Amino acid sequence: MRRLSHSFRDAIAGLRYCMVTQRNMVIHLFVGGAVVLVSVLLHLKPWELLFITTAVFAVLIAETINTALEKTVDLITRERHVLAHIAKDVAAGAVLLSAIYAILVGLLIFGPRLWKALLRLIHI
Repeated sequence: MRRLSHSFRDAIAGLRYCMVTQRNMVIHLFVGGAVVLVSVLLHLKPWELLFITTAVFAVLIAETINTALEKTVDLITRERHVLAHIAKDVAAGAVLLSAIYAILVGLLIFGPRLWKALLRLIHI
């Protein structure tokens, strides 16, 4: 049990590190939390909420992996090296892909609702 509690403590410390040091992580957490809150307030269907939360967590997971990779590369070399640059760019690309996925999920789920609301607003 002691090893398990240490594992959880270390994992929480890693998440805290990301939240304190990575501006994008804070942005992702804020936007993701707001989207989940709106989803609950709009009483989304369970499958829609599942897609929304999956998209939010995909972005957060990608951001934590990106941070871990960047710090590992920094540990290995401080010199400018083309492979270090590529590794960091590819990890950042993974975050971008997950964010694009999240945007697409949001558009597919919220889009029709927003479109109907806009049409109602125009016809008032």
